[in-house]
Amino acid sequence: MWKLIRSNWPLVIILAITGIVSLREIVSALKSTGTSQAATSSTDSSWVAPSLYTDHDLQGKEREQVIYGEELIMHTSLYFGPKGSVAPITNGMNCQNCHLLAGKKNWGNNYSLVYANYPKFRDRSGALESIYKRVGDCFERSLNGTAPDSNSKEYQAMAAYIKWLGKDVQKGQKPVGSGIEKIPFLNRAADPAKGQLVYTAQCQSCHGANGEGQLALDGKYYDYPPLWGEHSYNDGAGLFRLSNFAGYIKNNMPFNQASHDNPKLTNEEAWDLAAFVNSRPRPKKDLSRDWPDISKKPFDHPFGPYTDGFTETEHKFGPYQPIMAQKEELAKKN
Repeated sequence: MWKLIRSNWPLVIILAITGIVSLREIVSALKSTGTSQAATSSTDSSWVAPSLYTDHDLQGKEREQVIYGEELIMHTSLYFGPKGSVAPITNGMNCQNCHLLAGKKNWGNNYSLVYANYPKFRDRSGALESIYKRVGDCFERSLNGTAPDSNSKEYQAMAAYIKWLGKDVQKGQKPVGSGIEKIPFLNRAADPAKGQLVYTAQCQSCHGANGEGQLALDGKYYDYPPLWGEHSYNDGAGLFRLSNFAGYIKNNMPFNQASHDNPKLTNEEAWDLAAFVNSRPRPKKDLSRDWPDISKKPFDHPFGPYTDGFTETEHKFGPYQPIMAQKEELAKKN
């Protein structure tokens, strides 16, 4: 046998090399399959925003509306800001300052669930709300302005865009990554003084020493939005609730550095930073019609009256565990 191998050694070498290469390809294929399955599993468990580049079914007027709607969400101030081309009805912030990547980013307060779940009864208003009411609230609270006309070209475009973003989400579904993550409570009250230290180190370079943000050179929009002051969101905005803002911060800030899988701040830093920013001066909104059933107020709604016996300061900064325990006890009695 060895004599046969020695006499045919070039062929033996070729066969050996072929066998090694084939084995490596098989192993590589198995690894790729495993990676592909893991990636698919990860993707399937999380919302993936549709893309205008790959959606060839969206055509004609509907496509034009969606494109314009995305533009309005991204650059709201150019159309509705103090120097807006349509109407000067907002504070100069953009919708995507709160809904990152025009409402497409996982854990970035995205729009994935909106279309599937509206009309929707909301305890804040005590009424059944339409998508228009939801968009209008953002204009009146986060943009500290006036809601656009529901019949306007602009509102229709924003509604078409929100509908398109959520077209693959069914009512009752809640894909991983939708909205804002609720991060664990602290075992103490959130501390604005500690948050100020985090702000100075991590946020001030973009948002300014006084939270004023950075205006673009033409003065028509903000490169970095104001976090407090007359041009920021008012005290009726969703991000004025500490649990919302802390979760938003944890997964997204510092901007273009942090992500859900790679946060830059600890939970403690996120809570304290949210407490600092939301303790600074900002516009006030008439909230007298909010939460007509005061027992439905969220644990971190910072304005009384309440049914649980805790103060406004405790509701704003925590600690929240005692408030939650009391709410559970009251719910049992009812």
